[in-house]
Amino acid sequence: MKRRIISILLCAAMLSAALFVAGCSQDNGGKTKITFVLDWTPNTNHTGLYVAQEKGYFDEAGIELEIVQPPEDGAEALVGSGKAQFGVSFQDSMIPAISGEDAMPVTAVAAVVQHNTSGIISRKGEGIDKPRGLEGKKYATWDLPIEKATLKQVVEDDGGNFDKVELVPETVTDEVSTLQAKKVDAIWVFYGWAGVATEVAGLETDYFAFKDINEVFDYYTPVIIGNTDWLSENADKAKAFLSAVSKGYEYAVENPKEAAEILCGAVPELDKKLVTASQKYMSKEYKAEAEKWGYIDAKRWNAFYSWINDNNLSEAKLEENQGFTNDYLG
Repeated sequence: MKRRIISILLCAAMLSAALFVAGCSQDNGGKTKITFVLDWTPNTNHTGLYVAQEKGYFDEAGIELEIVQPPEDGAEALVGSGKAQFGVSFQDSMIPAISGEDAMPVTAVAAVVQHNTSGIISRKGEGIDKPRGLEGKKYATWDLPIEKATLKQVVEDDGGNFDKVELVPETVTDEVSTLQAKKVDAIWVFYGWAGVATEVAGLETDYFAFKDINEVFDYYTPVIIGNTDWLSENADKAKAFLSAVSKGYEYAVENPKEAAEILCGAVPELDKKLVTASQKYMSKEYKAEAEKWGYIDAKRWNAFYSWINDNNLSEAKLEENQGFTNDYLG
């Protein structure tokens, strides 16, 4: 859902044909070859992977990791088909992949961050510091059912009238320039990247987080997904992989500056100032209050899917604990 769907489309051209024929994991000189597909171009959601590579955590686990960009139909398609063993998804956008007649063998195996860091950002002082402030304002929409239902819920929870929000179809790739140009008044962002980008640019903004309006929206976004069949057949390898990834994120929690340098070293086209600022923010979000990185709380997972069921936003009813497991975490 949201920006990642648009971003997947933008990034599709970056994926070479060779990546689509990446087969199931194989033994490669004593190491297990694992393909990991991102959800977007590399950013601080992915830092733990790049740290684990740089620090040799995958080598220590006997894993050779290949990180690839997503195809047009998303990480779920590659992971579900077995062409990649792991990838990045989101609790909301993985719903079509785990339900209905076309369900694929994908399972969330770790939370990249503990809480939903997304919300609505706007130019400061224009009255959109609360959801009801969206009345009469232009909101950049992807015109997606879950997106609009979420926005409607928070606006109404705050005593506003969603029918008075002007939904403007807009593909936003640069939140800073879009807000400065006043093309729209409000944008749905993940604060750890796009929100921090406005700070780095010196653009003053107002912002509210969905989870602060209604706790049902404190769902897991993003998550690491795995191919369910591969997981069941390679449990030890899956645990070794996630152990290495966990070490990478734990390092990023304790050493945000160094982690930012590692990410920029691996992906030199990134804006170092943005990465450094974002990494500082994300270092507090990867684990938050959880005892260990990656843990998925069943109560919060199920609460969001119950809301999905109640609002008829899934083709098929989502069952309790559907779509995730903590079994492969150390």
